[in-house]
Amino acid sequence: MRTGSTDLAVLLPYRAPAPIAPSGMAAPVLLGGGTLAAFAILFGASLALAQVTARPAGESAVTVLLRWAPLIFQGFLFNILISFLSMALGTIVGLLVGIAQVSLASALRKSAWGLTQFFRNAPWLVLLFYAMFLLPFEFRIFGLTIAFPAWVKAIIGLALPVAANVSEIVRGGIRSIPAGQWESAEALAFTRRQTMWMIILPQAFKRMIPPWMNLYAILTMATTLISVVGIQDGLTITRAALVAESRPELMIPMYLLLLLMFFAYCYPIARATLALERRFNVKA
Repeated sequence: MRTGSTDLAVLLPYRAPAPIAPSGMAAPVLLGGGTLAAFAILFGASLALAQVTARPAGESAVTVLLRWAPLIFQGFLFNILISFLSMALGTIVGLLVGIAQVSLASALRKSAWGLTQFFRNAPWLVLLFYAMFLLPFEFRIFGLTIAFPAWVKAIIGLALPVAANVSEIVRGGIRSIPAGQWESAEALAFTRRQTMWMIILPQAFKRMIPPWMNLYAILTMATTLISVVGIQDGLTITRAALVAESRPELMIPMYLLLLLMFFAYCYPIARATLALERRFNVKA
């Protein structure tokens, strides 16, 4: 029997399409949902264990947890507020220092590089202690006494390493723009300042967003360091609740509750960072 190609229409046998593997944001969402479900199951198991081992005459573990949960959540919100303000201050300072790192003035460029390397490689907790104990508790201006609370000093202490890391992000973003952009702008009689603000920075901005968001997620988790210097954040309130209740069996569910709050806030930021890296084709 002769077989060969033909121009006539041929009905091919039906083949079921292969299942589509999760891709894009689907897989991360599923993974995050699974992780969150695992945390929830662990939280429920720890709560049940605390209930079983509780004193017979004491309150149930669920009752105690529900009583303290609003306060712990308020402390968590204070952590978020500290992270916002520290990131804003660190971003402003880091942007200026980062631009100074690519300055043509050698003294300015070296000074900015030295500041960046010093604060970028210093322990965050040590910088926090310096800010807490070296900065005054109040200022006197024209006879007026202005208080300088501890939480403001904590913001400054956390903003220092953030500014150093933002400086490196800005420097890297600017350096990633091809040199031809600078040469073309120079050929069109643009000044260096015009080239920076009108040509280079708008292009570099989208490359800075993913590492900037990643830095913010890291900063948010690092805000619990302020509990070491006595500021009433989520971790401090959780520890105070355990001391007030004097029930060691509640330690795991209470800390897990705080952990769930941080995870539910930081994980979407991490996934959005990866999505932006893919969208902007940012190479690590």
